[in-house]
Amino acid sequence: MQIDILYFAWVRERIGLPRERVETEAATVADLVAELASREERYALAFADLAALRVALDQELSDFAAPLAGVREIAFFPPMTGG
Repeated sequence: MQIDILYFAWVRERIGLPRERVETEAATVADLVAELASREERYALAFADLAALRVALDQELSDFAAPLAGVREIAFFPPMTGG
């Protein structure tokens, strides 16, 4: 399946891309992260600490155990603070 991935803030800086489309057979977000992290060192650095990341599937907050079936877009970003 093809999925659009969006990267925000320091995740984008580490990977060097704001977005990309990937072909994957990953079943969950965690599987996709493992697949991406194995690509190159820049991905491994961006996904080294999952506790420092949030994920949204089709613009809805989710978690790394979430299934990818039917998902068209994934966004990775650091936790946000308000004020």
